[in-house]
Amino acid sequence: ARGFQCSARGCRAHRSAGGALVANVLRNGSVLLQWGLRHWGPPPPRPAAALRGFALNCSWDGTYTRFPCDSVELGAACRDYLLAEAHGSVRYRLCLQPRYAPPRPAPPAQCVEFRVEPAAMRDIVVAMTAVGGSICVMLVFICLLVAYITENLMSP
Repeated sequence: ARGFQCSARGCRAHRSAGGALVANVLRNGSVLLQWGLRHWGPPPPRPAAALRGFALNCSWDGTYTRFPCDSVELGAACRDYLLAEAHGSVRYRLCLQPRYAPPRPAPPAQCVEFRVEPAAMRDIVVAMTAVGGSICVMLVFICLLVAYITENLMSP
């Protein structure tokens, strides 16, 4: 998914404070994570301290506590990750941290927080809009029919 750009209609993009991690929350409830290395500071000084991969940690807010939802180790060449079925109305926090070979310490994690729009509510709103629109059309037809009948049958 390199080069993916979040369109205003299809998804919402949430960026981490450092700018390295972007969570693209798609309309179907999936979340596409994308990241780059340039926001994490200078590249390692020598090959021995090369990038080994990334650690991705996920958690979500419950009513009284925060629950872990996923911990994934990703390869060094990986620059995106798809969280396929995020639950609606839940506040997620995803943190990504590069892993380097010793002796270079790992830079701080970049975190992004977002909420997925509940799919059921979206479907209900669409259905209610369609039903409301058809009721309005029926009422207009009934009013026109009553006006026609009143005009043609009730002549003085």
